[in-house]
Amino acid sequence: MAELNPFAVAQKQLDQCAKILNLDPGIQAMLRVPVRELHVSLPVRMDDGTVKVFQGFRVQYNDAKGPTKGGIRFHPDETIDTVKALAAWMTWKCSLVDLPLGGGKGGVICNPKEMSQGELERLSRTYIDQVWRIIGPENDVPAPDVYTNPQIMAWMMDEYSKLCGKNQFGVITGKPLALGGSAGRGDATARGGLFTVREAAKVLGIDLSKATIAVQGYGNAGYYAACLAQSMFGSKIVAVSDSKGGICCDGGFDPVAVGEHKAQTSSVCSFPETDAISNEALLEMDVDILFPSALENVITEANAPKIKAKIIAELANGPTTPEADEILHKNGVHVIPDFLCNAGGVTVSYFEMVQNFYMYYWDEEEVHKRLDKKMTAAYHKVHATSKKYNINMRQAAYVVAVERVVEAMKLRGWV
Repeated sequence: MAELNPFAVAQKQLDQCAKILNLDPGIQAMLRVPVRELHVSLPVRMDDGTVKVFQGFRVQYNDAKGPTKGGIRFHPDETIDTVKALAAWMTWKCSLVDLPLGGGKGGVICNPKEMSQGELERLSRTYIDQVWRIIGPENDVPAPDVYTNPQIMAWMMDEYSKLCGKNQFGVITGKPLALGGSAGRGDATARGGLFTVREAAKVLGIDLSKATIAVQGYGNAGYYAACLAQSMFGSKIVAVSDSKGGICCDGGFDPVAVGEHKAQTSSVCSFPETDAISNEALLEMDVDILFPSALENVITEANAPKIKAKIIAELANGPTTPEADEILHKNGVHVIPDFLCNAGGVTVSYFEMVQNFYMYYWDEEEVHKRLDKKMTAAYHKVHATSKKYNINMRQAAYVVAVERVVEAMKLRGWV
């Protein structure tokens, strides 16, 4: 189905925005496709002595506002369409939180769960060997994403530095603290999302200390969202899930303990004193806030009418299809769209770039304060735009972001 192709979804969302803004067709055509797309072959010597050739991508979607920025995914089901969609969303995300950056994304088709540390290191370095000519602190700055982590970023930064003949900490963000990483990066995506949830709760009159929360996807973002919702607001976590299934309990449970259980057993399933629940059923639970924190297209026109949450805070990229958006808006569900809700990660990545550039590093409290200011301003700009045009929150986020990118393109004389 065309609407489940993530890039088709991203283009459809842009087209809706173009209609609202009455965009010039030429500008719309430029914004529908990436400015640059690189496909690479990555030969890697495996531990058994054989050579395996992996496929990799780097997409630079739009750099009108500044260097492109975006993560690198290692995933067995990676596709160029997913990478293009994520690069487009990164463009709008950076614009929305008013960063002087464009959007990019990278990916490698591989299964890191089946690879040794040595194989992962060789793959990471080979990827940089193939893309290094188009990246750099002032061109395109990658970061961690699905199944990549600070260690992988460290290898990539080191490989790029070798090729350049000098230390280039600023080429990559999401690095370990010892190599120019930023304090507050680990939970930045979730924390930024929680700041927008706090503001949405004020608008909707929801008392977060009494709110119930379900989290679909218990990776980095989902885990921290659950922990922070409990520690910051006193909310009750009643359901969480991962790729193997989910758990629920009306009385709530300790998200940290569930995280420890997952670390030991590789899943949240079978956590003591909870009931089993499927990922599909979790999405339809009667909770105050739902955090889709896994992969794309989990809320569709098929299940959107059954969604009972008051707020959907999209920590995942592209979890809701355009058709589902219309249904949710009609049903009064307040959606905090992905490229607003999960922009905390790229915001702190930008802070890391700034700190790398001037070689002075902030403490965690300073990072949290600056992140709060950015996310709060972005939420209220989107909410005000939603009211002004009488459109849903995702359309409003697009309007804010696209207007800024178009202004930069016009000022540069591109259009």
